[in-house]
Amino acid sequence: MKFTEEHLWLRVEDGEDEITVGLSAYGAEQLGEAKFVELPDEGDVVSVDDPVVVIEADDDAVDILAPLDGEITEVNERLVEAPEVISEDPQGDGWLFKMSIDDLDALEELMDEAAYQKYIR
Repeated sequence: MKFTEEHLWLRVEDGEDEITVGLSAYGAEQLGEAKFVELPDEGDVVSVDDPVVVIEADDDAVDILAPLDGEITEVNERLVEAPEVISEDPQGDGWLFKMSIDDLDALEELMDEAAYQKYIR
């Protein structure tokens, strides 16, 4: 698993150029109870730092930015009806979207779990 400074986790799916993206446990804790989520459309082509997801929680709304260049291949539709899953299980059932990425090597520039734990301390 890799992590971004924006508190996203990225998991490479075995043998594929596809990643699953979600909010880290720390990011979910900082956000508070998710009340609403707006997801991208499957097939959307995104560039790094493009806003792709909006999460409203408590009194705040946060834009989640694309961690890498690629195409959205799947979204977690369950979150539309149950956005609280993001808060309850951010690194499991609360995943946000899957995307194919243009450059697998770009993952190497992101933090591993040890570096991320150091970053959030």
